[in-house]
Amino acid sequence: MNILRIATRQSALALWQAEHAAALLRQRHPGLIVELLPMTTRGDRILDRPLADIGGKGLFLKELEVAMQEGLADIAVHSFKDVPMELEPGFAIGCVLERADAADAFVSNGYAQIAALPQGARVGTSSLRRQAQLRALRPDLALLDLRGNVNTRLAKLDAGEYDAIVLACAGLERLALGTRIRSRLAAPHWLPAAAQGAIAIEMRSGDARIADLLAPLDDAGTHRCVAAERAFSQALAGSCQVSLAAQAIETDRGLHLWGLVGDAADGTLLRAQAQGPADDPQALGRVVAADLVAQGALRLLGRA
Repeated sequence: MNILRIATRQSALALWQAEHAAALLRQRHPGLIVELLPMTTRGDRILDRPLADIGGKGLFLKELEVAMQEGLADIAVHSFKDVPMELEPGFAIGCVLERADAADAFVSNGYAQIAALPQGARVGTSSLRRQAQLRALRPDLALLDLRGNVNTRLAKLDAGEYDAIVLACAGLERLALGTRIRSRLAAPHWLPAAAQGAIAIEMRSGDARIADLLAPLDDAGTHRCVAAERAFSQALAGSCQVSLAAQAIETDRGLHLWGLVGDAADGTLLRAQAQGPADDPQALGRVVAADLVAQGALRLLGRA
């Protein structure tokens, strides 16, 4: 009963996140033995097509959930932005760890920022959210698909396949690659994926022992912010197949949420923001989503 097994993807970033969670668990629960179960998911194996074309971000979870169902693992550690808005029956989010930098990173060997890129520069990202915001800023850019783990993407940049790429600041910093960040793409002008920078720990629903072990690791402020962002995304049927972005921050007045819907084809962006009490983040997410619906977001999402 003193052993806890963590299912995780095998990428360097996923392993860092799992080790980080394991270290927190050991610190909070002396005597607890924490073991990692590295696995390869379908999302990791299929790299020649955008996620939107092969089933979405849930492809990064399925094998880990099967391991929990079969008793091979007790929990799974995820980048929260990769977790679908609705989990499969029988699973729940046990806790959310303190968030790292939520911003995106502009990464280039020759240019310091997006505005400095030459006409027609090749920029790599498979994220429709990032493509829509890039298209809005620079319609001239050639936006090219880019899949693979962080090191694979950086290697493609270094090989000259792209003039620049866009990654998450949190992932680069967690892998001690923060020096590769040329500029931060930050709110409110540029918005990240909902829950970007946060780590979620998934568990089997109703497992009281695991819930008790995870409870001390939950960061309440992060949990409130990502709850608002995910409620916004869920209200607009968010997935990797549509261009949605959101970020919430805590202020002395509660929560402030920015939301965005975009079209990666032509760079059309719709924006909304609102403030609300910290004790009802989901309601705030729905308010911002409703504002965007009133602006025509459903038409834009339907077109995408």
